[in-house]
Amino acid sequence: MLKRFFKDESGQGMVEYALIIALIAIVVIVALSALSGNIKGVFENSSKELEKATKNTTP
Repeated sequence: MLKRFFKDESGQGMVEYALIIALIAIVVIVALSALSGNIKGVFENSSKELEKATKNTTP
C-alpha cells in the first residue's frame, strides 16, 4: 500500500501549476514593490499636467 502511495502521481500536475502561479505572484509583488516610487511619480506628474491643462482651458 505504501509503495502504491508513493508511485501515485495523479495530483502532481496541479501542484506544479500551483507552484508556478505562486512563483509568478511573488515576482510580480517584488517588481511592483521595487517600482512603486517610479509609478507613483508618473501618476503625480500626470495629475499635475492634467490640472495645468484644465486651468488653462477654463475661462
